[in-house]
Amino acid sequence: MANTQFYGTGRRKNAVARVYLKPGKGNIQVNDRDVKEYLSQDILVMIVKQPLVVTDNANKFDVIAKVNGGGVAGQAGAIRHGISRALIEADAALRPALKREGFLTRDPRMKERRKYGLKKARKASQFSKR
Repeated sequence: MANTQFYGTGRRKNAVARVYLKPGKGNIQVNDRDVKEYLSQDILVMIVKQPLVVTDNANKFDVIAKVNGGGVAGQAGAIRHGISRALIEADAALRPALKREGFLTRDPRMKERRKYGLKKARKASQFSKR
């Protein structure tokens, strides 16, 4: 595995992550910053690390992710999706474990569109009889 890298694209809501895995010590960089600096909440950092922990690859790969669009929670989900896809490219035997945890499924939930006559997708002005 000398001088090799594996690629995976992850998506969640409006966020798109391009993830590269390289053999290394377990460093994770997001948009040229450390993951803990970029994603300030510990729960989001945990979400990003989940595929590596499940497959026991936490200290075997360095992760370099470029992510844009959406908010920080959607970006964390997109990075997780991208890491999962890149791990399968690295070793196809990891697919059942990642599939079982649901990391390979692209989350289809999106923001609902605004309807005319309403203030938001479902929020209406207060009803009054008189």
